[in-house]
Amino acid sequence: MTLNIKNTLLASSLVLVLGCAPDEKQTVTTMNQLVKQDEFNVDGAPDSSMWSYDVGTGNNGWGNNELEYYTNRPQNIKIEGGVLKITAIKENYMGSAYTSARIISKGKFEQKHGRFEARIKMPWGKGIWPAFWMLGSNSSTVGWPQCGEIDIVEYLGNNPTSMFGTIHGPGYSGANSLSKVFNLTNDRFDTGYHIFGIEWGEDYINYYVDNVLYYQVTPANAPGEWVFNQPFYMILNLAVGGNLPGSPNQQTTFPQTMSVDYVRVYQN
Repeated sequence: MTLNIKNTLLASSLVLVLGCAPDEKQTVTTMNQLVKQDEFNVDGAPDSSMWSYDVGTGNNGWGNNELEYYTNRPQNIKIEGGVLKITAIKENYMGSAYTSARIISKGKFEQKHGRFEARIKMPWGKGIWPAFWMLGSNSSTVGWPQCGEIDIVEYLGNNPTSMFGTIHGPGYSGANSLSKVFNLTNDRFDTGYHIFGIEWGEDYINYYVDNVLYYQVTPANAPGEWVFNQPFYMILNLAVGGNLPGSPNQQTTFPQTMSVDYVRVYQN
């Protein structure tokens, strides 16, 4: 498979495995030594000591038939007023009908285990697909899914009350990945900020939204090799279209912005 991709994952094929019920409100912030943070407090471009840009359309729309062209232009990505804004625009650009942005911490910040979290306000609309996720640092050598993928949050803009967390690995990738949906009650992810995170140890990955621990994955759940005991790097992106969300429709308005208040990483 192509490197740095988010593989096709049909919503109807999400594999719901062992996890905590959404009403089990447990504080899972057990790792409290802050080791890396980006508070996005300096207006302008993202911090180049922490983030690099992915530019272009990748291979086959980043492996998912996505429609956007990722750029490093301030129209698509900038820090303003203490917030990282990743903006999808409907425009003809380099052969694509949409532009957006994607940044990665590969080679700049990678860590094995810990708590990784971001406070995000999501965009809205059919065909809008933002994510905060991670890939194994060996992705360039062993490829995907052998490198492992941890999707801390994926969200489909036409369903603003739900999101899902997922892992992909050898033998459990794509439509066979391990995933669980989290649903908000009397709230929406596009009308305010929520904290999306994982706590990741030697033999578990715990998923949470705000203070709700809603999912746990362990090696016993994985029908293949557990490849999550190596450093991973972080990715923030806002995709348009693709196999999972489908294309925007006439009700999808542009521009749409994924607003990130902070990214923080902790360890024991």
